[in-house]
Amino acid sequence: MVSNLDKRPRKEINGRAHIKYDDYWIRFYEPPPDSYRARLELIDALTRRAFHHSEPGINTPGSRLELARAHWERQSDPDKQRVNAAMLAGALFNRATDIFNSVVEMEAKGIKISRHNELLRQCGRYLQEALELGKYVRHISGEEGVDEFLGEPLKIFTLPIKDYYESRYIKIAQAMRTIDEIIERMIEVFGRIPRFPDVAPRLKEYGETAKRFTEIMKSDPDFFTIWPEFVVFRDRIMAYVPESREYSSEQFGDPEYLRACKLLTGGCDLIYHVSSVRVPMTKSSRAYLEHLDAFHATPSGA
Repeated sequence: MVSNLDKRPRKEINGRAHIKYDDYWIRFYEPPPDSYRARLELIDALTRRAFHHSEPGINTPGSRLELARAHWERQSDPDKQRVNAAMLAGALFNRATDIFNSVVEMEAKGIKISRHNELLRQCGRYLQEALELGKYVRHISGEEGVDEFLGEPLKIFTLPIKDYYESRYIKIAQAMRTIDEIIERMIEVFGRIPRFPDVAPRLKEYGETAKRFTEIMKSDPDFFTIWPEFVVFRDRIMAYVPESREYSSEQFGDPEYLRACKLLTGGCDLIYHVSSVRVPMTKSSRAYLEHLDAFHATPSGA
């Protein structure tokens, strides 16, 4: 059966293979042959990435699953229960990975494991429950949940690897479009502020590099070129902002300038987050654009 991934337009750009989704040409990486080991490596990498971009303290070892569940069930305070639910989600993800590790070890010893084996069925149930609890897990920014990319390990478990890769290209294209929308609006708003001279071209180069950062795998040698560019282009924008994050309107004598600096910083941070998680972060993006609109509507601007 031919995967949809095999039907997409492809071409080389600067000597690198690209595939087209949603009018974006995205760096293409050939999916590995489907096997339990390949799935384990993907699940492990995606789980570690999810924990990296999530709120601290939820990377609960799988061996503590029952303890995490007991605390979640006993907790009566709603705010604390949310945190306990996030910790339980972490334990479920890690327990599923533990099981998958065992399956791969048995496969390596020549023991064939059916997809209908009870171990794998239990693994799937853990991943499904973790995804359901994912709505309680917050992004490291604290602004929104991360269930959209917490669902990726479950996709690896349930979908052919090629189909998973296609789902990632779709999300990457959506993230790129979000980056374009945010950058375009930032240029429109901040480009009119005299205290931010030449900010428009700096935002443009930051946005373009952010899209390249979104599409590239860290194992790609080009990462050593793209990541420094991403950092430097962000720093060039942040050069407009006073060094201290604790600056006050009294210190600078202009509350609108203070507001503009915070919005510029917030936009740069949001672009970084969207690029890192490779999903559009719809809630955070919508809220930021609304803040920009409100600022743009003020008579003085900055």
